Amino acid sequence: MNMISDTIKYIGVDDLDIDLFESQYVVPEGMSYNSYLIDDDKIAVMDTADRRKGEQWKANLTAALNGRHPDYLVVHHMEPDHSALIAEMLGTYPGLQLVCSAQAVKMLPNFFEGFNFEGRVITVKEGDTLSLGQHTLHFITAAMVHWPEVIMSYDSTDKVLFSADGFGKFGALVHETDDWACEARRYYFNICGKYGTQVQSVMKKMGAIDVQTICPLHGPVLKGAPLAEAVKLYDTWSKYEPESEGILIAYASIHGGTAATAERLGEILRQKGAPKVVVSDLSREDMAEVIEDAFRYPTVVVAASSYDGGVFPVMHDFLYHLQIKNYQKRKFGIIENGSWAPSAGRVMRTMIEALKDCEIVEPVVTIRSRMKAADEPLLEQLADSLV
Repeated sequence: MNMISDTIKYIGVDDLDIDLFESQYVVPEGMSYNSYLIDDDKIAVMDTADRRKGEQWKANLTAALNGRHPDYLVVHHMEPDHSALIAEMLGTYPGLQLVCSAQAVKMLPNFFEGFNFEGRVITVKEGDTLSLGQHTLHFITAAMVHWPEVIMSYDSTDKVLFSADGFGKFGALVHETDDWACEARRYYFNICGKYGTQVQSVMKKMGAIDVQTICPLHGPVLKGAPLAEAVKLYDTWSKYEPESEGILIAYASIHGGTAATAERLGEILRQKGAPKVVVSDLSREDMAEVIEDAFRYPTVVVAASSYDGGVFPVMHDFLYHLQIKNYQKRKFGIIENGSWAPSAGRVMRTMIEALKDCEIVEPVVTIRSRMKAADEPLLEQLADSLV
């Protein structure tokens, strides 16, 4: 059994069978559902797990309890991958008290119809504390990181922050590598990315306490240098600032003409000294990966075929994802393709103009079916505007 400290035990589980997390994000390395137990005069269980792995989680809990009964079940987040076993826990342990936010209390009947929670719930808010004996939990509200009921808790004895979905990442722990940022970045921008303002609020609260360990609900426990790097990246990400120099070219091509144009622009940009150019096919690549790159770099080129008087659907989907994730503070280039009545550029411009603090550079390049020699100077001009 993994020990976070002398008295905090990891009782979470890996899910290596899942194909799509939240039915939309590919997770080839699986997923972890993290849960912890604080063994003190009073025992606190920190969240449960997804029902998919409920039996394994209950076995881990039983082993960690070693014949004792838990006193508190702290629910940081009501999403079912962390809370599916709440009613089962309360039924198994009659003396168990549920600790959660007032908003979480309102959500309980949504997931556990007919269960009587009367007398079983302790509601906590910002600044409230819970003494376990040697350990004291200090509760921090983290509304909209990334649900409205979210709380975090800080154990002032071992200086551990239980951070809910904050600082989480895709991937099972059995597959964990030293490269935390890669899958944490994709996780952040697709799960929490919209809520940078709320994440910044939590970051300020973290700055007022001595956090030496972060225990998230997904991904590895963070300590030392990895913790410091994670906090630094979260500060950058939640301010919607670019993390790295580079240009993303995201294209949506029907018969290959737009794809060839996008690849050619990539070559021109590299020749002009662009430090990093990523060219992504929206029809075939993981949308969440492309969203991650859009947030990572300061400049994006969108290249798309016209379609049904609008834009090829995968490009519309990409720009729609950026809109709902509160994408901002970036530079855009536009390439449209149309064999008889180009319309993609108009639609892409309208969607980009709806984003906050985003600039569209000129020229907007129009291709007619296939890129031709006469189009090269316009691509050169666009590259000059981007680099």
